[in-house]
Order: sequence, then C-alpha cells, then structure tokens
Amino acid sequence: MTETLLVDPEWVDDHRDDPGVHVVDVREPWEYDTIGHLPGAINIPFDSYRDDDSPDPGTLPGADAFGRLLGEAGIGPDDTIVAYDDTHGVFAARLLVTALAYGHENVALLDGDFSAWQRAFETTTESPTIEPVSYEITGLAATAPIVDRAAVKAAIADGTATLLDTRNEAEYDEGHLPGAIRIDWREFVDDESRGVRSAAEIEALLTDRGISTDREQRIILYCNTSRRLSHTFVVLRSLGFTDVVIYEGSMTDWEAADGATETTA
Repeated sequence: MTETLLVDPEWVDDHRDDPGVHVVDVREPWEYDTIGHLPGAINIPFDSYRDDDSPDPGTLPGADAFGRLLGEAGIGPDDTIVAYDDTHGVFAARLLVTALAYGHENVALLDGDFSAWQRAFETTTESPTIEPVSYEITGLAATAPIVDRAAVKAAIADGTATLLDTRNEAEYDEGHLPGAIRIDWREFVDDESRGVRSAAEIEALLTDRGISTDREQRIILYCNTSRRLSHTFVVLRSLGFTDVVIYEGSMTDWEAADGATETTA
C-alpha cells in the first residue's frame, strides 16, 4: 500500500513484484505490445474505463463494468494500483480517479511516464499471466471525490470554493465557469523529467494565480470531459490538499444545461 497518490520510478521498481501491487499501463494495446511496457505491467486501455452512456455521471463506466474490468485484470479490492501512460500521466490519472470514485482506496500515479521510465529502467514486450478475481462494486463510494452541477452552482453563488479550470488558455478564454481560475494541467508537469514539478514550484504557481496554499480549502476542478482535471487532482492531493473534488460533468454537462459562462476579452 502506498501513502501518497504519487510514487517515483524507484518505488515502482522496488515493488513491482509484490503480489498486492498491480502496475497498470493505460496506453493502447498496440503500444503495450509492440513498443514495450514496464515489466509485470498489465494493460487496461484508457477507453475501457470511459463510457458516455453509463448510468453514472460524466464518463464514469458504471460500477458493475468497472468491477468486472478490475477483476478480469486480477486486481482485488485491497490491492494497490500504480498507473502510467506515455503522456505525462494524464490518462493514467483518470484511471485512479475512477477507482477512487468507486471506493478503491490504494492507488498511485507513476511520477513520470513510460518515456521517462525507459531512461533508467528496463522494459519488456512479454505480458504477465493474469489470474482473474471477483470484484463486486455496487455503486459510487460515499467518499467519491465528485460533485454535481447543483453543488458547483452553489459554490459559485456563495464563493465557498476555489474553481480551477484545467484546460488551455484558448478554451478558457472562449468560455469558463464564473469566477474560475485557469491552471492548465500541463503547468504542473516538468518538461525535462516528464514528471510532476516540485512542491515549491507548484506552490509558487498557485500563489501567482491568486490561489491560497491552504491545504484545507475546498477546490473544485473541471475541464471538458474530466480527463485533464484528473492529473491536477492527483498532484494536489499528493501535496496534501485534502478537500479537492471534481465536477465530473465538467463543461460538457454545464453547457448542455445552458449554464452561465464568462469569457476573457
């Protein structure tokens, strides 16, 4: 079990043979098979845990579907999931947020991605043997870090939360939630290491945008379809921000309901 939502390559290398740790590669199967992957890693492609038509909010896949997905991958309720991709962790982070939403507590993101891993550690094209397990999920967890449109409207009205828009500048300028502050998720990424920037750098960035570094403040994250916000969620939670939640519907849900937006001249 990890004590943070972010683990470095050395930790993964030391624990990838532990029976309770499952390293998950969320890239496309052809990348996993032909380019290679971390030794012992299993493949759960990004599209397999997204579903616009499920009964759950946003693109969550549904409790039954997600339970089957993890069980077929040999992952049990008490196991640790360590996810990675080759895009600075943004697709992998979405798997972790999904797992947390359905009550799977032991999750972590590889700090860096496949390209960063290759610089110092071995890779393989051999797939591990998977022993499926039974994993029943009955619904969203009571602790799911998710808020709905009504909660966002209330937060906008009473100013009790910091709204963070994790999209790029052009998207933000075209239209964003009233009062939202923009921090592109990529701003938390170090271009050289391909991992997360230092805590001091992130705190400086937050301060520069007028955002408090109080670890107990409520922060609501959104983007368009709840992918990019997932990386920001993992980073902030790994730094000790305890009340970070996501607007799962994000701008897709907000605009579908004709919610009010602001533009930047």
